[in-house]
Amino acid sequence: MTNSLDEALKRTNLSRSNQMEMLTFRLSDGQLYGINVFKIIEILESPHRFDRIPHAHQAVKGAVDFRGKPIVVVDLSEALDMDPVPFDQQLAYLLICEYSKQLNAFIITAPETLITRGWDEIHKPDGIQARSLVAVGYSDSGEAILLLDIEGILSEIIGYHADVREDLSSHGNQTKDLKVILVDDSRTALTMMQQTLDKLGLGHTSFPSAVQALAFVEERAKQGQPPFDLVISDIEMPGMDGFTFTRSLRNLPSYANTMIILHSSMSNPTNRLKAEEAGANDFVAKFDPNTLAEHIFKALGISANDDDLFAAPT
Repeated sequence: MTNSLDEALKRTNLSRSNQMEMLTFRLSDGQLYGINVFKIIEILESPHRFDRIPHAHQAVKGAVDFRGKPIVVVDLSEALDMDPVPFDQQLAYLLICEYSKQLNAFIITAPETLITRGWDEIHKPDGIQARSLVAVGYSDSGEAILLLDIEGILSEIIGYHADVREDLSSHGNQTKDLKVILVDDSRTALTMMQQTLDKLGLGHTSFPSAVQALAFVEERAKQGQPPFDLVISDIEMPGMDGFTFTRSLRNLPSYANTMIILHSSMSNPTNRLKAEEAGANDFVAKFDPNTLAEHIFKALGISANDDDLFAAPT
């Protein structure tokens, strides 16, 4: 019991120190990949067949029963235009992960090990516009670990909608002078947020990293420019995570009371508590445009119902 408690405390403390724990694994190309352990529900040996889903993307291998519910199975290798994992002929594994309140199973060839890295040790590769690659880290032996844009992969395979209800998109007269900062390393997620804010009539400035966003805010503060009305930030980002970004903003006098929403595919309820601890006003799981719009309006005081917001910082 003591060891379990120590391990739980260790993982909780990662959110306070700009660190993440990742599971490394292999795909059909033999390359090493990594995924945040907080997104993993379970690791299972893959069955040799799945229940087929008609007219699905070729990377969708079907559905599998998980704790009494069917979940979609995606071959990550095939989703990345590589040779599929021959799960019907050899031992393979399923990573059961939660993204945006939805469970999916990802086929991998083999899990490897757990390692902890600081977000400042994980970098976006300069000059590379790889469709699904968001960052690169390194193993203890110096081997590159690729971190994938799982949100982008899922949006291509399963799809998403960016429609906003009419009752939410009709507040242009109340939002036209308000300005929002958006921060997300996923191009797909950033685009979805931009589309949502456009439909709400909100002006926005976007950044692919918290490091860049913080530098921008600090420079504006030095020049005596007013703070933005709202900051919406992802949590998992190379260089600096959303928790550290939030704490850094709160250390700036001009942003001590600015509304901050952390917006993440890590939809586990514990992330809401971590967001509050870091100084955020709210936590929203990705990605439902109407839910995000509702939380934005609450944060900006456009809706009278603010029950889901944390207490404003003092």
